[in-house]
Amino acid sequence: MSDAEIASLMDRARRSLRSARNILDDGDHDFAVSRAYFAMFYAGSAALLAQGIKRSKHAGVIAAFGQYLVKTGTFSLEYQTALQAAFNSRGAGDYGGVFPDREEAERRLEQADKFVDAVLGHLRSEGISL
Repeated sequence: MSDAEIASLMDRARRSLRSARNILDDGDHDFAVSRAYFAMFYAGSAALLAQGIKRSKHAGVIAAFGQYLVKTGTFSLEYQTALQAAFNSRGAGDYGGVFPDREEAERRLEQADKFVDAVLGHLRSEGISL
């Protein structure tokens, strides 16, 4: 684990959030949901990496986040649920041709904001400089 790798993932998470907001403003709800999910994916990956855990596949990150960060009490189940829901929404939009309405896209973006903020707070509390 290196602080530089974690910082890079968190930078990608913040950039994904910014992109999701811009895309939502353009009316592309499915792409906004996808970027919101990726913000959570990058942040979740960073939180795991801080524990010395590296996963590359989406399902692996989601499962490991639950196993190593939720079951231990570091994060509440709410974050695991939001991560899984965002993954499902992203898959439905990217691969299933399901186009979410603005309300769903806004909800996913709010969840992603909260998720990324929680991971930032956790990483800072662990002494990781970002």
